[in-house]
Amino acid sequence: MARFGITTDNFSYICRGDFSLTSFSSQRCMIDIVNMFFLGVFYVSLLSNLIKKRPANASCSCRKGLVRVVTSICCTLVTIAYFIDGLWNFIAKTIGFNQLNLLVCIVRGLVWISLAASLFVQRFQWIKKICSIWWVFSCTLVSSLNVEILLKEHRFQFFDMAIWPVHILTVFCAFQNHGYFVPQETPDASLCEPLLVHKGKDKTGLGHASFLSRSTFSWMNALLSLGYSKPLTLEDIPYLSSEDKADFAYQKFSHAWVSLLRERGRNNSTNLVLWSIARVYLKENIFIAICAFLRTICAVFSPLLVYAFVNYYSFTDKELKQGMAIVGCLIFAKVVESVSQRHWSFNSRRLGMKMRSALMAAVYQKKLKLSALGRKRHSTGEIVNYIAVDAYRMGDFPWWFHTLLFSALQVFLALGVLFGVVGLGALPGLVTLLICGFLNVPFAKILQKYRSDCMIAQDERLRSTSEILNSMKIIKLQSWEDNFKKLVESLRAKEFKCLAEVQFMRACGTFIYWMSPTIISSVILMGCALFQSAPLNAGTIFTVLAAMRSMGEPVIFIPEALSILIQAKVSFDRLNTFLLDDEIKGDDVGRTSKDSCSKGVEIVAGNFNWDQRSVPPTLREVNFEIKWGQTVAVCGPVGAGKTSLLYAILGEIPKISGTIGVGGTLAYVSQIPWIQSGTIRDNILYGKPMDETRYEYTIKVCALDKDIVGFSHGDLTEIGQRGINMSGGQKQRIQLARAVYNDADIYLLDDPFSAVDAHTASVLFNDCVRTALRRKTVILVTHQVEFLAEVDKILVMERGKISQSGSYEDLLTAGTAFEQLLSAHREAITGIEKISANRKEDENVITVQPEDSHVSNLTKCGSDGDIFNKIQLTQDEEKESGDVGWKPFCDYILFPKGSLLLCLSILAQLVFVGLQAASTYWLAIANEMSRVTSSILIGVYSVTSFLSIFFVYLRSYFAAHLGLKASKAFFSAFTDSIFNAPMLFFDSTPVGRILTRASSDLSILDFDTPFTTIFVIAEVTELLTMIVIMVSVTWQVFIVAVPAMVASKYIQGYYQASAREIMRINGTTKAPLMNFTAETSLGVVTIRAFNMADRFFKNYLNLVDTDATMFFHSNAAIEWLIIRIEVLQNLTLFTAALLLVLLPKGYVDPGLVGLSLSYAFSMTATVVYLTRMFCNLANYVISVERIKQFIHIPAEPSAIVEDNRPPPSWPSKGRIDLQSLEIRYRPNSPLVLKGISCTFKEGSKVGVVGRTGSGKTTLISALFRLVEPTRGDILIDGINICSIGLKDLRIKLSIIPQEPTLFKGSIRNNLDPLGLYSDDKIWKALEKCQLKATISSLPNLLDTSVSDEGENWSVGQRQLICLGRVLLKRNRILVLDEATASIDSATDVILQRTIRQEFSECTVITVAHRVPTVMDSDMVMVLSYGKLVEYDKPSKLMDTSSSFSKLVAEYWSNCNRNLSPKD
Repeated sequence: MARFGITTDNFSYICRGDFSLTSFSSQRCMIDIVNMFFLGVFYVSLLSNLIKKRPANASCSCRKGLVRVVTSICCTLVTIAYFIDGLWNFIAKTIGFNQLNLLVCIVRGLVWISLAASLFVQRFQWIKKICSIWWVFSCTLVSSLNVEILLKEHRFQFFDMAIWPVHILTVFCAFQNHGYFVPQETPDASLCEPLLVHKGKDKTGLGHASFLSRSTFSWMNALLSLGYSKPLTLEDIPYLSSEDKADFAYQKFSHAWVSLLRERGRNNSTNLVLWSIARVYLKENIFIAICAFLRTICAVFSPLLVYAFVNYYSFTDKELKQGMAIVGCLIFAKVVESVSQRHWSFNSRRLGMKMRSALMAAVYQKKLKLSALGRKRHSTGEIVNYIAVDAYRMGDFPWWFHTLLFSALQVFLALGVLFGVVGLGALPGLVTLLICGFLNVPFAKILQKYRSDCMIAQDERLRSTSEILNSMKIIKLQSWEDNFKKLVESLRAKEFKCLAEVQFMRACGTFIYWMSPTIISSVILMGCALFQSAPLNAGTIFTVLAAMRSMGEPVIFIPEALSILIQAKVSFDRLNTFLLDDEIKGDDVGRTSKDSCSKGVEIVAGNFNWDQRSVPPTLREVNFEIKWGQTVAVCGPVGAGKTSLLYAILGEIPKISGTIGVGGTLAYVSQIPWIQSGTIRDNILYGKPMDETRYEYTIKVCALDKDIVGFSHGDLTEIGQRGINMSGGQKQRIQLARAVYNDADIYLLDDPFSAVDAHTASVLFNDCVRTALRRKTVILVTHQVEFLAEVDKILVMERGKISQSGSYEDLLTAGTAFEQLLSAHREAITGIEKISANRKEDENVITVQPEDSHVSNLTKCGSDGDIFNKIQLTQDEEKESGDVGWKPFCDYILFPKGSLLLCLSILAQLVFVGLQAASTYWLAIANEMSRVTSSILIGVYSVTSFLSIFFVYLRSYFAAHLGLKASKAFFSAFTDSIFNAPMLFFDSTPVGRILTRASSDLSILDFDTPFTTIFVIAEVTELLTMIVIMVSVTWQVFIVAVPAMVASKYIQGYYQASAREIMRINGTTKAPLMNFTAETSLGVVTIRAFNMADRFFKNYLNLVDTDATMFFHSNAAIEWLIIRIEVLQNLTLFTAALLLVLLPKGYVDPGLVGLSLSYAFSMTATVVYLTRMFCNLANYVISVERIKQFIHIPAEPSAIVEDNRPPPSWPSKGRIDLQSLEIRYRPNSPLVLKGISCTFKEGSKVGVVGRTGSGKTTLISALFRLVEPTRGDILIDGINICSIGLKDLRIKLSIIPQEPTLFKGSIRNNLDPLGLYSDDKIWKALEKCQLKATISSLPNLLDTSVSDEGENWSVGQRQLICLGRVLLKRNRILVLDEATASIDSATDVILQRTIRQEFSECTVITVAHRVPTVMDSDMVMVLSYGKLVEYDKPSKLMDTSSSFSKLVAEYWSNCNRNLSPKD
């Protein structure tokens, strides 16, 4: 049995006095003593627990998995081997074997059988911990001893190597004791689900996978098989297990965050986000570190194997047993390296996904709680960036964190190997390494600076792009496309400059990467020659080269990892600042239930201010109370603080002093409608269960019944982003219906009638406010003075104070402010009353049935018949399906005309590979030439290697140029296409879809695609070189290498079928996430008012999980692929190694053996890297696909038609002729305008009226050619507007749109975006639009800031700023599209007078809901169902029983009745 190498024979030396701590026998003896100690502790603990009869812990029950069974069998076999060896030698009386040796065999046998027993005797927690410590301690000691033997003697005992893996298996079992390497025992989710809910897709297979399946990623087989058989869809992807879901991750993070916040406080300088993450995921990081450590040890072990192989081949007497042992070590090392590397990679990214989900959820939750001051500090775009950039970056953070740590460890261990092999000769190499390392530090800092600058520039560009996309309608109406396009291009130019610096620095980084190992290896070889510390033979040379190759990757990874970790630190700081910002204070408003409160709302001595630093407060000395069931109106001029009063009740505006009491639940209707993407039904139900009776009643009282009947899909009609396909009135009524259906106790309505016509406003007030909500407490902010007589109480506000309070009759007698509002309104309707007084019909008899209002903007996107019933406005995002071959890659190269640069890169790579191969081949053959001195050997190698580095730099330089050229070409084409797209494209395409292409897809195109392309080409050439060299040494390798390559290609194709679709789906899952975030930011006040934050958070978590599912399965799929390709390529390596062992002595020179093995050891890593790069490239070119989709959008007509430009003075008169005008928004859709013919005479004032959705806004769109006429013509001063360019047309027209749009910047920039006017002219315009007093009182005057969406200005003030734009522009034709809907009657009268004076010689087209606004028009156009019903002078229309006269009479009857004091 001695031939098995069981080492007990030297034990007797200890007893003879030859004891030495450094001897291997002594160390084995100490290991036996340690094992006996643990053995005793184990049995004593077991006996103690059995005597005390402690109950077993159910949670600590033994998991009898495959690994434990295998380990116990192995332990038993080792026990049997020791017993047989001892008995055999004792019976045979082997020389040197005595009774003490027999005792050692028996003791070791008992230890191993006890180890087998300990695997299953773990019913108690204490025993479980003891066993885990025992197994880990024993494995560590044995491993240390075996490594020491290998390093010192370069050989080992076969039996020692055989039991080493068994020790490692016990360590795996120790980790299983603490929850690693075992399926998570999650409760059956089906037990918690409703019985009638349809069960969808399954959970991912990881949760119930066996140990073997987890190790080899075989749990992905089912999904990859399905993906190979058909293109995958989102429904085919299994959802995440509970431990990977965002909710679980957020709960753990939130608990740690709250705990740290309590311990350290808000003002602590430490980053609480980082420490919370560290605390939550410590165990996962330890496991990843162990995997990384094992992989690092195996990687460093490779040079020693090269050394062992070359030395073995150089021996005169080769023992087959020793050669097979080296091959066995090689197989073991490669298997451990492969498995540990794959699980390091997968688990680090899985952990990154959990961190990312937790932080994304934390940011969203914070957004739902953010105070007004916090919202001012963090714009919507910035919050989206926190999620899309900062939190998303955490997906790779754990990978780079451990890469940095273990790359440094690998470098030090590789240096240790070099010192062990070449001795003092490695010392000069260490100095050189330190110099190269220090050179990397400034390089990393410069690269980090450029990347940070690039990120800042990208953020700025994306913020502007987002704002432009959201305001594209006003940009097109004002013909500002060129200016805003230049703005985006200028921001891109800054970004492009930083991008170029980054890419060229990366090219320099490639140079440094290849230069460092070349210099260091040359210096080490010179050191060997000078110090004579090691013979300069094949073993030494190729061990040094192998060690350098093992150091090459860590050397380049360290600065890159530092750079990425610095970026991550910046992201952690940004997230920490955001999460620590002010939140809404729940104690500002005393919220109680309705039953415990006698009053609905009460404010006593309330002072409120948006900004604590500003003086005076926004609201001052507010005192009022509202009883249950009262309807209270709040009125006052623009900027008086009406909306702020509602915000005070909601708790949105910070309270300085006073008390607020609110009883019951709240419903809130904002002044600017907030509509979610989704169906009409979803927006009305708002998460509440469907109650058919209440739902139908709600639709009726909110005047939506006829709209819904007219929609092709009824209430299942999809609403576009921000309600873009709904008219303003429809959006307002939908959100009013949402509030009514919610059935709250208190209703806060912020000017809900401003966007609807007079009749609809009357219906809403009477049927909804006064009838449906008659038992509710209602606070109504309104400019419609005609409704004030019907309310229980009126609050009149002026300059942030409630100046008057009381009933309608009380305020009439009090006079002052309220009387001023009424007098302004009476002045407006005086003309109507005079005209209507002559009419003989009794006003109470005149009733007008409401017209069907289904001809809305939504109908724009419908179509007739069956087609109409199938079309929704917002379609599913387009994506390619199946294998599109090389087309996207060819597009990437050919679109920017980069073929020459690609050819130059390939040529440089071929020269580089050739010179690299020549330099190593020279070392192999010259080493055997006696005439070649060490100086010549090293000199030729160094010169050839340095020459090759120049070409690798050229390769990267040309690749960087190719990438920059492609980025420039694709961005220019994409930007041109977006700015030239018709308005219908923006109506039907969510902004998030465009932004994802402008951000993440373009970022991939900028940073990842160019170098990935050249890396794929480089690895292909290197792989071919390796195979050629290996085959030239041992041609038999070719027999295995070719099938392995073919099988690898097949497996890659098998994987690619699924991975490609997963990446495409992933491209469509991020946009909804960002859209939802942006939507929430805009409607956060409404969400909080309805107490719907939890529901929105849950929906958001579902979107995060959907996106994370793609990330998870994409990473798992690539690890599945790589571990299989590693197996195939390792077969080639093992074959080459086995052949070198079996080949007879002298068949191959030792130098060629070293050359072949050095390439063979690198081949697996090269193939894996090639596979990963190729898969990445296949995924990256999907971004090329997606960007190209938006490059080929059908463009709107030309901006300028050179052959048909109008005269510079056009239009000199302003005459407009409509000739049989017909409009439809899509082919085969119904007509929206139907044969309208009329003339707007030059200098005339034309009023356009009609029910909501009758086609008024469509007529304006046709005038500006936002939509092209289907038939008919529009002539302005005799020129057909369709024959000239869009810019020539729109720049000559002025408009104040229905929804006022402001851009982030200053007042000056918003009034004069093109910078054409002096400050004096701007101040005059502000004076005319009633804003001079407000702005002149501000400290920054015209430079006063305007926040995102103009949120820091009231809606009325925004409309006045838009009026100021047209006052500056002063064109011959002016369109007012419900421009004064959100301002009070007094201001409206002043503005109408201003417009009459300033535009007295202009043609003014006014679309209005307020009848007084159009009463002084020269002509009135009445539209219904898209048809021209009436067109005449208002006085003539009033003399007949016309539709217009009915509208006027109805409006006047409401006003007259409501303005009359009650008896």
